[in-house]
Amino acid sequence: MLDRGHLHPRGAAIRSALVSGVLALALAAPAAAQEAAGEKPAPIKLQLNKLDPAGDACRATMVVDNGRGGALKSYKVDLFAFDTDGVAQKRVTVELGPVAARKTIVKLFDFQGIACPKIGRILLNDILACDGAEGARESCLDRTEIDSKAGIPFDR
Repeated sequence: MLDRGHLHPRGAAIRSALVSGVLALALAAPAAAQEAAGEKPAPIKLQLNKLDPAGDACRATMVVDNGRGGALKSYKVDLFAFDTDGVAQKRVTVELGPVAARKTIVKLFDFQGIACPKIGRILLNDILACDGAEGARESCLDRTEIDSKAGIPFDR
């Protein structure tokens, strides 16, 4: 392969292919090991923490716990507020990101035109955006674990 101190063109091509192959394996190994071990991507915990009156609106406090996951540039949710009779009343889409890796944050947003005592439950209807290191939007709904401390159900 060496010809008087110079790399032979065929040797350079082989070396380049070997380096590319080793790099590809090194990058794929963590994901493959995670799948082989049956591990799921880290959960995103979404908690409806409390509801407070805010004029003619009901202000929701949401806790996003990304304590074990990678950074999320965007985490946008589609929510519905149902009244105490179970009738859908208000829809809101909320951008809860960005969320740093291994970080918990708190976000506030309003359900306009509905008083807090009129809300009987809140539904996480869908995840509209989930841009981050651990998967696409489609897998985020599965990764999202929900909880409520607000005195009303928070459902999926």
